[in-house]
Amino acid sequence: MKNTVLSFAFAVTASSALANGLAGYEAVTFPVAYQDALVSGAIWYPATDGGTAVSIGENGVFHGTAVQDAAPIAAGPFPVVLVSHGLGGNIRTLSWLTAGLAARGAVVVSVDHPNSTTQNFDLRAGLNHWTRVQDLQTALDKLESDPRFSGRLDMTRVMAAGFSYGGWTALSMGGITGNLAGYAAHCTEVGSASSHCADLAEGGIDLSSLDAAAWDAPYKDDRITMVAAIDPGLVYGLDQTDVQALVDDVLLIGLGEGADRLLATDFSATGSDFAAKLPDAKVEVIAPASHFSALLPCKPMGAEILKEEGDDPVCDDPAGSDRVAVHDRIIAKIAAQLGL
Repeated sequence: MKNTVLSFAFAVTASSALANGLAGYEAVTFPVAYQDALVSGAIWYPATDGGTAVSIGENGVFHGTAVQDAAPIAAGPFPVVLVSHGLGGNIRTLSWLTAGLAARGAVVVSVDHPNSTTQNFDLRAGLNHWTRVQDLQTALDKLESDPRFSGRLDMTRVMAAGFSYGGWTALSMGGITGNLAGYAAHCTEVGSASSHCADLAEGGIDLSSLDAAAWDAPYKDDRITMVAAIDPGLVYGLDQTDVQALVDDVLLIGLGEGADRLLATDFSATGSDFAAKLPDAKVEVIAPASHFSALLPCKPMGAEILKEEGDDPVCDDPAGSDRVAVHDRIIAKIAAQLGL
């Protein structure tokens, strides 16, 4: 697959009909202000006939997502979605979502956030959460300036979406401000009961020593008109003032109930009450499911391979859960929010 510096190699066609239900796909790279190296990502878009069938994210553990590499883009105009992956994830892990929304009729951009991806991970540097917003803002700037998208982007419908830590990225881009003191107090209170707080403690990171001015600053992008956050992180310790600038159109999707719910991303838990701070937000809780149900579908031997490698049990869904059905439900909810 050919990489470009956010200059896309597909052709534009007059037809707006999708050729075969698959999304078009193009790998991209682009510079961002805070990084010496280029940032990698992808554009996913409604396609017509053409391109090469490829599978994104396919490996011994996960089933991949079928897309058409470098296929012609349909005419549009289409809403725009910016998608942010979780801590330690990558664009492949959410390819079911990005391709699913593109096949429904959205132009979707996702990036591998430096310092918090699978192959480029630095827990301390990754806590500079605002750099993730900068990644997506830069990608959106480049997309808007590309002449091949002229008239094909509906900039009245621009969504920031994300999963886990990426859910916070989406909320931040939509107007939420952080509260470092509040989050540090939360970690002091719950300790290892929160997987994220436990990881920070294991990494020797003292939240109170971080730059509160940068953490708590606003990073809203006025182009964002709606937000969809799936199991978002960092939602503890916020004040009502931290959410006052958030866009009105917000969807919160929670994964799992009871023991299957991850405390670190439970926006309705006591001590968070994040959902209660957003009384007009649409809230969808999907169960049975777990936090890792948002990753790609696992192959039959996936769980065993992960166990042998000593990796996280990300293929162990709760009894009765259907990961593909969970994905379909999430895609349908976000597509409806986009008016697709």
